[in-house]
Amino acid sequence: MSRIGNLPIDIPAGVEISTENGELKVKGPKGELIQSLNDSISLEISDKEIVVQPKDSNRQSRALQGTFRSLINNMVKGVVTPYSKDLLIEGVGFRAAVKGSEVGLELGYSHPINHPIPHGVSVSVADNVKIHVEGPDKQKVGQLAAEIKSYYPVEPYKGKGVRIVGEFVRRKEGKKSA
Repeated sequence: MSRIGNLPIDIPAGVEISTENGELKVKGPKGELIQSLNDSISLEISDKEIVVQPKDSNRQSRALQGTFRSLINNMVKGVVTPYSKDLLIEGVGFRAAVKGSEVGLELGYSHPINHPIPHGVSVSVADNVKIHVEGPDKQKVGQLAAEIKSYYPVEPYKGKGVRIVGEFVRRKEGKKSA
């Protein structure tokens, strides 16, 4: 029995929800998201809430109930208040800039790195080292932040690299001299 899956999802004012052809569309003031639905769950949509129910009592249906309830809840929250991640670049000569639909990163390599920005996600750079990623889709925002970080993860000795703000990086002591 899923504790998360049985909770109803409240629909805030200004959010429209519709299902057609096995897809759920959530439209709100900050964007529109589409999620394909699995055949083993059913949705009961009323004016104020959504309830996710498994169609069968088998293990997979019960597992998907909680998963889809969380996905739908994230969609409803995202179209009202967008998700965001902040990244910080540390290192001499390291910087970032938004160039059209790409993020240009200079991270000490012999070449600049141009990473494309996915549709529906906005990126802004402040002070050449503070990157703000924002969008209604929680998965896309987190994925873009992780991909940018993967170009130069924080190294444990000097702390140089790209870090997600709030992330703990374990620092190591340097070499001992005699």
